Amino acid sequence: MAKPNIILVGLSGSGKTAIGRAAARELHWPFIDFDTEIERREHSTVQRIFAVHGEEYFRSLEQAFTREVVTCRGTIMSAGGGWVTNRDSVALLRQTGRIIYLRASPDVLVARLAGARVPRPLLEVPDPKGALEAMLEARRHLYEEADLVIETEVFGRKELIEQVRQYALSL
Repeated sequence: MAKPNIILVGLSGSGKTAIGRAAARELHWPFIDFDTEIERREHSTVQRIFAVHGEEYFRSLEQAFTREVVTCRGTIMSAGGGWVTNRDSVALLRQTGRIIYLRASPDVLVARLAGARVPRPLLEVPDPKGALEAMLEARRHLYEEADLVIETEVFGRKELIEQVRQYALSL
């Protein structure tokens, strides 16, 4: 029987890429980061795509990419922070995997993102904490429909990776 995919969701800074990449390495599974793959294909950064074409265009790229990866099995995927807002994309990947929500408070996310190398387009505003709070309020119910919710503030990096790994092996 084919192994299900693990799709990590959460706001920017929640650890989707870092935790997902490390868990995939430990499982010897492929890892796909939606934003990185879209950037590669578009020859542009997410920030530039948002600036030039807008969020709607970026979401259409996410949806097209989701339709491609629905054929994957036994893959850890890091979906973009707003990916959950497209119900069709979520429904597609639910057929092949389980969704894990990496939950963190806006205060913690702002602190994590302050040292990030990669700018987050939806946070390039005067009040990033307020922007994160608004995004969380709008998306919380979508994130919480995940098959598993992991509190990223409670566990260290190694424990988070282990939780994802153990969950994947339990399926």
